[in-house]
Amino acid sequence: MTLAIDQQIQQGPLNFEEFLLRYSGDNRYELIDGEVFDLEPTGPHEEVAAFITTKICVQIDRAALPWFVLQRSLLRPANVGMTAFRPDVVVIKREELVNEPLWADQSILTLGSAIPFVAEVVSGNWQNDYARKVEDYAVLGIPEYWIAHYAGLGGTRHIGKPKCPTLSICTLVDGEYVIQQFRGDQTVVSETFPDLRLTADEVLKAGQ
Repeated sequence: MTLAIDQQIQQGPLNFEEFLLRYSGDNRYELIDGEVFDLEPTGPHEEVAAFITTKICVQIDRAALPWFVLQRSLLRPANVGMTAFRPDVVVIKREELVNEPLWADQSILTLGSAIPFVAEVVSGNWQNDYARKVEDYAVLGIPEYWIAHYAGLGGTRHIGKPKCPTLSICTLVDGEYVIQQFRGDQTVVSETFPDLRLTADEVLKAGQ
């Protein structure tokens, strides 16, 4: 990272328009409450995200769903100011895009109704994925949210003690997420993709 970008990240807070002006061409950054975060796209991080994307695309194709998958699309919740998330994996309902005011011109999502599934791959900066995004993705009404913590470096509340790689699957129930944790050879359970046949290790070790 260059010194110039380092200095920009320390400035703030930024509003959404300022963030777009500086970072719209670089999907490495996201904005949370006016603060810019570097998403740290390491090689293993990208491999895990690509693995999830591949497996989900297969499920969509087999079920002939009118959905598609994006990586690092910009999600600006309409109910949250000065925030623009870049989820690692986002499943989009094509038929809902007519209701997205920014999609046609800027490929920016604002409504949870277009998103049945989202995934975040965790490496270094894990706090936002477990706290802020769990709250905001639930408010948006996104039915399923995966947190793939392949590095096993976060808080023991989220990945157990002793710490180990963990896949947390958040399922929306009555407006709040119910979280199940999967590790090792445990079989992943997805309500959005019930025919998915994966173990936690297959997901979490995709970058090894």
